[in-house]
Amino acid sequence: MDIRKIATWVEETHTEVGQSIAPPTRKAVAMAVIANPFAGKFVPDLEPLIEMGAELGELLGRKCVEALGISPAEAQSYGKAAMVGENGELEHAAALLHPKMGAPLRKEVEKGAALVPSCKKMGGPGQVLDVPLGHKDAAYVRSHFDGIEIRLNDAPRANEILVAVAVTDSGRPLPRVGGLTHDQAEGQDGLR
Repeated sequence: MDIRKIATWVEETHTEVGQSIAPPTRKAVAMAVIANPFAGKFVPDLEPLIEMGAELGELLGRKCVEALGISPAEAQSYGKAAMVGENGELEHAAALLHPKMGAPLRKEVEKGAALVPSCKKMGGPGQVLDVPLGHKDAAYVRSHFDGIEIRLNDAPRANEILVAVAVTDSGRPLPRVGGLTHDQAEGQDGLR
């Protein structure tokens, strides 16, 4: 895998509509800009991208947990996304995100019984990519339905793919729409 750039950051929310958030809610995002080996051509076998997805799930998941300064067990939600440059195709993003990225990412956040929310799109340098977020063990935890917006001013270029993983240590600030809470989640079936 040819990685041109890795970027990581943490977003903390300390107040919302005049209300103090203590402790602050925190979201970490780790991104990699990789060369697309199949840019500009149709290739039936996308196995190399599938294997890259596994490597990136581990690498980017670990970087998020480290950026938050938490143990893997303290991670509460996660998500993944990829933006393919103009000489690629959406299936390249799907190959990175779906077949093998989830298992290594789950290892980095300990457990992860729920599906990892994902987004894929075509785009160019500086374009916004939304990374959806959901509770890592129980999809019905509404307080963790969220997302984070990312972008890099120089990626993805035409023959590149921007790949991102996000991990949080909490749900949205001031959640109050009811439903299952983080503390009630059992994480047995990925739903509750």
